[in-house]
Amino acid sequence: MSLSILIVDDSRVSRQIVKRALPPWESEIREASGGKACLKSYADQPADIVLLDLTMPEMDGFETLARLKALDPNARVIVITADIQPGSKERVMNLGAVALLHKPVNPEHLRAAMESCSS
Repeated sequence: MSLSILIVDDSRVSRQIVKRALPPWESEIREASGGKACLKSYADQPADIVLLDLTMPEMDGFETLARLKALDPNARVIVITADIQPGSKERVMNLGAVALLHKPVNPEHLRAAMESCSS
């Protein structure tokens, strides 16, 4: 399986942790440090899967997800967050996310979420 993956998180360390949790599939991995960078990168070259944090400055993950789905209704987005607010999962699912995973991301859960949206 070969995928293009866009990891979006304002923390470089968090992006590295997510990269290490990815399944050992052939993939092209790009990174964005925020919502605006994500939207530009995706508009320039859509990704098969976007791994998106919620808590970011300037444009949070909720707004990024909404704009990404407006740009491409078929965008496949997995939210990876430390946000434990009760309504967050419902909100991101209503916005069109495929899954919401909690940090630190469990590699098995990430693989299962990626498999579910790439089949």
